[in-house]
Amino acid sequence: MIKRLVGLVVIICLVAVPALAADAVKIGFITTISGPGGVMGKHHEDGANLALEQLGNKIGGLPAQIIYGDDQAKPDVGLQVAQGMMSRDHVDFFDGVIFSNVLLAIYRPIIESGAIMVGASGGPHEIAGPLCSPNFFSVSWQNDQAPEAMGKFMTDQQISDVAIMAPNFAAGKDMLNGFKHDFQGKILSEAYTNMNQPDYQSELSQILAAHPKAVFVFYPGGLGIQFVKQYAQAGLQGKIPLYSAYTQNETTLPAIGPAAEGNYETGFWSPDVKNPANEQFVAAFKAKYGYLPSDYAAAAYDSIKLIDSAVKAVHGDLSDKKGMIAAMEKADFQSVRGPFTFNTNHFPIENFYLFKVVKEANGSYVRKMEKIVYPNLKDSYASECPMK
Repeated sequence: MIKRLVGLVVIICLVAVPALAADAVKIGFITTISGPGGVMGKHHEDGANLALEQLGNKIGGLPAQIIYGDDQAKPDVGLQVAQGMMSRDHVDFFDGVIFSNVLLAIYRPIIESGAIMVGASGGPHEIAGPLCSPNFFSVSWQNDQAPEAMGKFMTDQQISDVAIMAPNFAAGKDMLNGFKHDFQGKILSEAYTNMNQPDYQSELSQILAAHPKAVFVFYPGGLGIQFVKQYAQAGLQGKIPLYSAYTQNETTLPAIGPAAEGNYETGFWSPDVKNPANEQFVAAFKAKYGYLPSDYAAAAYDSIKLIDSAVKAVHGDLSDKKGMIAAMEKADFQSVRGPFTFNTNHFPIENFYLFKVVKEANGSYVRKMEKIVYPNLKDSYASECPMK
């Protein structure tokens, strides 16, 4: 009888013991560190590192480590990096990724492993739509959104006869499709250039011959530096207005310089977005690294804060994936973009702004917010996502 009672007490105690917190959190952060996209990867790293530092190098109260991997902007390399993080490093979360073709290559293996992934850049339409997953969250954008905002702005300005260009890869195609979604004027030409193409003189000559009233492009990182400088060198600056998305921002403007002055961008964030979280972030980033953060730094910073909110919600029980996903869906953290919500496909519903590149008194060139083009913009693919 006594033995039976002791056994029952042991069973009750075992059942009553709460799930134990993990010892530490490992975040596998895949980004582009080398090549023309390396400047964006630098912003990714610095934004994520700053967030972790401000959290006391802890995630949800647990000691935390960010393990970085360079995808070199190559899908096969990105897949190797992701597989190594799964088999060798046993990371608890995946984060980062700049180029959409890399994200598409690593997405299924990561999601099928059961890991939670936070996208800190790039949002291919496939993942926002039919390939959406409870395990994936984007804290940046769906690729179509910023160009949709530019298409709307240019339509509102009654601009027509436009030439559009982008690199020939997943995000480039999404960007131009997004622009066409909301632009109602006439498109004179649509061109896709080779990835990592260093010279655009042939395309610029074709633009001159077509006599467009404006040009819209998407050329991120080093590609944008080359394109915008060559655009000005070809005599097009001030003659044919240049509009863009993720081309003329804090990753590229220091190198582009005066060739960007007067040009327009659209995006979800800039250093002058007014809210307390962003003001603190920009000040801390500049103090630590000595330069202005970009969209990539901002998204990486938010990605770490989102993961922290999830681990905190489950009291460090990393096995509680459902609990962490439910917490992340609330977007319960102080985002640098201000309040936002996640749509049913786990992509943000957020403001998109128009920015103009201007020269500061100190001689630097920065984006200045002109206005909100689309408040609380939902992406166009959430209805195709099975999650409701």
